[in-house]
Amino acid sequence: MAKCHRNNIGSLIHDPAPTTSSGYHFRLWSTFSRSSFRRKILNAVSCGGSSRYRHELREEDREERSCVTVTEKSTVRPRETKANTIAAALNGVSFEERGKKSEKLCDLLNLAEVEADVETKMKEEALDVLKRVVRELQAVAARGADEGGEGRKKVAAASEVRLLAKEDAEARVTLAMLGAIPPLVSMIDETRIADAQIASLYALLNLGIGNDANKAAIVKAGAVHKMLKLIESPNTPDQSIAEAVVANFLGLSALDSNKPIIGSSGAIIFLVKTLQNLDETSSSQAREDALRALYNLSIYQPNVSFILETDLITFLLNTLGDMEVSERILAILSNIVAVPEGRKAISSVCDAFPVLVDVLNWTDSPGCQEKATYILMLMAHKGYGDRQAMIEAGIESSLLELTLLGSALSQKRASRILECLRVDKGKQVLDSTGSCGALSAPIYGTRGNGLEHEESDLMMSEERKAVKQLVQQSLQSNMKRIAKRANLPQEFVPSEHFKSLSISSTSKSLPF
Repeated sequence: MAKCHRNNIGSLIHDPAPTTSSGYHFRLWSTFSRSSFRRKILNAVSCGGSSRYRHELREEDREERSCVTVTEKSTVRPRETKANTIAAALNGVSFEERGKKSEKLCDLLNLAEVEADVETKMKEEALDVLKRVVRELQAVAARGADEGGEGRKKVAAASEVRLLAKEDAEARVTLAMLGAIPPLVSMIDETRIADAQIASLYALLNLGIGNDANKAAIVKAGAVHKMLKLIESPNTPDQSIAEAVVANFLGLSALDSNKPIIGSSGAIIFLVKTLQNLDETSSSQAREDALRALYNLSIYQPNVSFILETDLITFLLNTLGDMEVSERILAILSNIVAVPEGRKAISSVCDAFPVLVDVLNWTDSPGCQEKATYILMLMAHKGYGDRQAMIEAGIESSLLELTLLGSALSQKRASRILECLRVDKGKQVLDSTGSCGALSAPIYGTRGNGLEHEESDLMMSEERKAVKQLVQQSLQSNMKRIAKRANLPQEFVPSEHFKSLSISSTSKSLPF
């Protein structure tokens, strides 16, 4: 039988060729090299075969149909075509249907490849833009002169960096890696053009947004001292420059490693002046940024000593009634009170405890209540004189009300403060009854030993009764105040459950 077709897949199809009358043998076609063969297999598997290959399969199928002859003597069955073989291998899917699916798959793969190419091209173009901007920035910063058009070029270069870094986190990383930070820092004090200084300050601010590495690099480049030098210059700086410096201190102070550098640089004095706004030139945004920057710096305890050198605590306590900033003020005081010098400074301020006790009654601000109770709890635990000042400020009724109506954390802290105050009341009862001698240890072996034991027990029971009576009176008076604040009827009577709690309470436990 004449060979009527050529096998293009070679090793995929075995071509039976009769050699003798007794049998057959199979010959493996080796038309392609090894690399060509792998390419053919990859194309066939990934895309179901190219359109050229499908066309060749159809042509070979027609040739086989025309060449195959069946005689009565031949026992050989007609061979299946390669198209039918592939279709059978694909779970009975016809060649035409498989071809349509393969074309769709090829289209998707081609589309993904095109999109990847477009994205790569866009990234390359963006990188070229960033490189150009940094080159221009370095060039204008190196020249230093402000005459002619150099000043405008500095403003344009810094403004372009500011715009690129404003909302693009990847651009911030790339600009810093390309070296944008040092020329921007040098422009803070080397140029006399205010617009260029403002543009460089806000460019540095945007480069540090959400990027700790850039924050550290900005401080390492000497930006903190250059900013202070700019603010403390003999010529009164532009108010916009001062606001940009405050914003930078806020961003840079968020990094823990920058806190000691900024705190010891003298920036706290500048921030306090901005917050107090003695000359009434600072904007509300600048004052808010200054307050938040002072909070960041107060987290690092060694910075508290620099804060105490100013009159910040007095100013904060006097401003505590402003609900917009009260929680931030209390947060700063919470950091200050953790240091012994800070507690002493707070207690020395006139009317400090009445102001803090008044915060406990702000039921619409749980955050302020929690921070105020934290401050009072630390001061009550550390100082006897502070506890007396709290009692004189009427803290007990506010604490008892807080144990009923406050948040879970406020209730816990209020209970601890009450326990400290109750210990002091017990000591006062002991002093008022003159029981120091009665509580001394008896001398064994004397004749009055048993009598002294009885007198001591009797005195102890009297002390307990006195403390119990004080607790009950305090609870009853404070329940009346709570009822009055809640607009309840004057004849309001506490529930039986509350009475049982107050009756069963002792000097060692509270019903709350």
